[in-house]
Amino acid sequence: MQESLVFFDLETTGLGRDCEIVQLAAVSGGHSLNLYVVPRCRMERGASRVTGLRVRGRRLYLRCRPVPTNSLREVLVSFIAFLRMLGRPLVLGHNIRRFDCPLLARALDQLDLGAQFRSAVSGCVDTLPLARETLRDRGLRSFRQTDLVRELLGADYEAHDALQDVRALQALYGALRPAAESIRRHGFTLDTMGDKPAAGCKAPREPRGQRPLWESAGPAVKVNDGQDDAAGRARTSGEGNEKGR
Repeated sequence: MQESLVFFDLETTGLGRDCEIVQLAAVSGGHSLNLYVVPRCRMERGASRVTGLRVRGRRLYLRCRPVPTNSLREVLVSFIAFLRMLGRPLVLGHNIRRFDCPLLARALDQLDLGAQFRSAVSGCVDTLPLARETLRDRGLRSFRQTDLVRELLGADYEAHDALQDVRALQALYGALRPAAESIRRHGFTLDTMGDKPAAGCKAPREPRGQRPLWESAGPAVKVNDGQDDAAGRARTSGEGNEKGR
């Protein structure tokens, strides 16, 4: 039986080690999850500029339109439920080993959800080094996701929306067709990926005025069934501590 794949991405308040999660999205085939959080810290101007996300009066806006938000705990519990629904899938993302996964691990640990996440997945794979290895003979100068999508799929995308990023990455992965041995070589877990960013403050509390998930978005896990969408907007992949859009 083929292992399920889940492509995931975070949008955050910035690029530093103390930045916070603002959006979490995941996709697996025609199933998708897309949730937002009002952060406790201010969003950096650069992050707001590229994502279109801004906080005003404890509400989160995407390109000037309010979006439903939930506590970080509800978002992470929903993500874990999404993963369990797919039977311990492999979690993939672009540059996640150096950025997204350390931030995710910190948030999970702060809320005592780390063990639940670890039991819900079979492992993680960073598609950035995977693409470098798979395409090493192509002579590419950039392995940013937007550049890879342009090179392999012949499309241009507007990045920095987590849901569109993971949809694009899913399409890109299909074009990459990496070898099983390469996938295993670039696999890791939250325990083997290296140091997690230090927590900037205590475990997060739900912001005042923020509605529970079941009031604002129906079921805890919103699953969209149907045909795979054409890859929307892709993210690029950065180096080191860059978010990698």
